[in-house]
Amino acid sequence: MIVTDLRHIEHQASMTPLMSKAVSFLRQSDVNTLSDGRVEIDGKQVFALVQRYETISTGEPKFEYHQKYIDVQFMVTGEEVIGWVPREHMKITEAYDTDRDVCFGIAGTGTMTLVDLRAGQLAVLYPEDGHAPKLAAGAPSPVMKIVVKVAV
Repeated sequence: MIVTDLRHIEHQASMTPLMSKAVSFLRQSDVNTLSDGRVEIDGKQVFALVQRYETISTGEPKFEYHQKYIDVQFMVTGEEVIGWVPREHMKITEAYDTDRDVCFGIAGTGTMTLVDLRAGQLAVLYPEDGHAPKLAAGAPSPVMKIVVKVAV
């Protein structure tokens, strides 16, 4: 997992051609005007999911991981907490779904790390990163987030 400001991402993550497309998309000046839903960037190789929602408070966060895609989760507005655990520490509650590229679970063994993500910041989550997004940073609040999916 990498957490940084959008302006520093080239110094943190490997800028493969697909990752460069994801970063270029996020740097568009009008991302805050995008409608919720899927935005095609490069077919199935790189696409974005624009989301507006209210963060949640929960005692036991729901973790997930993906095998086919890297998640680049960019906060456009608002603030949320993302829980992180190594994938192998997750206690699986729903088996990996190949079609949806997701496996769900809870933190399991070890302690989760909490990461505060604010507007202008992003988290790069690799297939080995179990993550629980959408957690409230204090009280639940509205956010706008773009998750760019980058094929592995």
